[in-house]
Amino acid sequence: MNAIKVYNNMKVGCRLLIQSRSVVLGFIKSPMLIRNHHISPPGFLGLRCINQAQKPFSVTNPNWGQSRVFPATCCSSNKNGSSKPRYVSDYSTKLETSVNDKNFEKIYVQGVDELDEKTPVVVEKKDETVDRDGGESRLKNDVQNENLVSLDPTERVESEAEKEAWRLLKESVVTYCGSPVGTLAANDAGDKTPLNYDQVFIRDFVPSALAFLLRGEGEIVRNFLLHTLQLQSWEKTVDCYSPGQGLMPASFKIRTVPLDDNKVEEVLDPDFGESAIGRVAPVDSGLWWIIMLRAYTKITGDYAMQERVDVQTGIKLILNLCLSDGFDMFPSLLVTDGSCMIDRRMGIHGHPLEIQALFYSALRCAREMLASDEGSKNLVRTINNRLSALSFHIREYYWIDMKKINEIYRYKTEEYSTEATNKFNIYPEQIPHWLMDWIPEEGGYMIGNLQPAHMDFRFFTLGNIWSIVSSLTTPKQNNSILNLIESKWDDLVGNMPVKICYPALEYEEWRIITGSDPKNTPWSYHNGGSWPVLLWQFTLACIKMGRIELARKAVDLAESRLHADHWPEYYDTRNGKFIGKQSRLYQTWTIAGFLTSKMLLENPEKASLLFWEEDYELLEICVCALTKTGRAKCSRGAAKSQILV
Repeated sequence: MNAIKVYNNMKVGCRLLIQSRSVVLGFIKSPMLIRNHHISPPGFLGLRCINQAQKPFSVTNPNWGQSRVFPATCCSSNKNGSSKPRYVSDYSTKLETSVNDKNFEKIYVQGVDELDEKTPVVVEKKDETVDRDGGESRLKNDVQNENLVSLDPTERVESEAEKEAWRLLKESVVTYCGSPVGTLAANDAGDKTPLNYDQVFIRDFVPSALAFLLRGEGEIVRNFLLHTLQLQSWEKTVDCYSPGQGLMPASFKIRTVPLDDNKVEEVLDPDFGESAIGRVAPVDSGLWWIIMLRAYTKITGDYAMQERVDVQTGIKLILNLCLSDGFDMFPSLLVTDGSCMIDRRMGIHGHPLEIQALFYSALRCAREMLASDEGSKNLVRTINNRLSALSFHIREYYWIDMKKINEIYRYKTEEYSTEATNKFNIYPEQIPHWLMDWIPEEGGYMIGNLQPAHMDFRFFTLGNIWSIVSSLTTPKQNNSILNLIESKWDDLVGNMPVKICYPALEYEEWRIITGSDPKNTPWSYHNGGSWPVLLWQFTLACIKMGRIELARKAVDLAESRLHADHWPEYYDTRNGKFIGKQSRLYQTWTIAGFLTSKMLLENPEKASLLFWEEDYELLEICVCALTKTGRAKCSRGAAKSQILV
């Protein structure tokens, strides 16, 4: 375990020793991991907030370079005995920051243990300090609070559903050492068997983070990002095997462990998939973390956050994990079943659209946030090449409409040629009967998956919506997807927005693909269930494409039921009439997704901070080195021809 306790004669204290990492060509060169042990209750490995005083302690190792001690959370206690994490920029190892605002100045790093008890800690605002004694002092003019976009609640009267939603969202907030660090997945007091719904999930927290940010409350998001960043570097093992560095946890839980002399210890206990059903690593966690970081900096204006050395290192670790070379011939990300929001066996292993859309978004976010220095040039070049190849691959091979279906219907098979039309050897018999009558003349969508001799023709809502948000699809394709949703409103929205996928797996197909999963029965849960959390992504996509009334129609439909039904996790049946048979009530991301949608509709200009426009420069990038006189021809012109300005 990389975390060790360090105390500085304070009543409550917690420090984290972070190994230094060398950066080679923009990627992280991982040193040998050395575990630093100390006695703790078995099973509780994590950040610790302990009511105890000890002498400072530090460790160095030649494999780490020079070790540095950083505060993990609690550095002082206030008058009532609770502790507050202190995320001040001098702990970030950044020697200086270049900010255009004249109110800012350089920040100089000083070792934490070199400061005495009365030394003021310099923060990013000129002439403003905070006493290290703690007490009731707060960072009164922190950068994040200075620049937060605040919505004036007096502009309109909140509905009863919104008032209850805000109350429930605040009640779901989890604190660590006295400071907010996330929200519970569900907060139903009547649920006696919460399983892991009493944990803080990275993907679940995204709509909560946006709701707080749009309301002008950035502290909880900042704390969440920094805490999960520290969890990233820890050892995680399943059956004596550890995944690559950079993996973000699926979730974490705060446990309180009693110690001697009436002392207690708060333990931040992460789950990297070793406790999850099926033991699947959460591929999407790191991608959502990068997307959330960009949203935080865009909305708050706290760009110093993304410039921190530890944050830059965290971004590079995630990218190193995603961009590492392998056997795959495609630019899309290869994952196993259950590695994203659909976290149970549903036949999405391979190259699912949801992961590709999030991957594309995370790459664009990282390219924006990476420091402009020599160490990042090669990494940015790699990102650009991957973005170009990925956008072409998805636009060209995942897209289907009436014209494309007819083309597949007439495919020749077993083509052995570099210029084959049927590049993936797709058999026309794979086209399902329901699809030919279902797809409208003026609509289209991205299929769920593509592999050799296999196309998953199911409509996966999150992947298609996020393709619009991230501009993974072309403007013309974006409008076609929304046309499809509007045309097939009864199938994809029905009584509760929005279907997670369509259609459901039934009969023998359900038995074979899901393994007879009793939770994913037809038109339930991930197998065609209706998930209100998808409302905020749908709203964002509609605002981007100028279809606000379509989003408002969905939000109004949801508001009329969610409040009365106690905010369920999902709905069952073909039209979403009934609350899911195993649905948790007071599901936090249902609540937060609704609030985020309402605020985006109220202030649609804020949506531009959360989506991406078409990047035309990517269309000019091609690394295939193919020419008209070469062994094969580059077909990138097909992607350019689809752009509709």
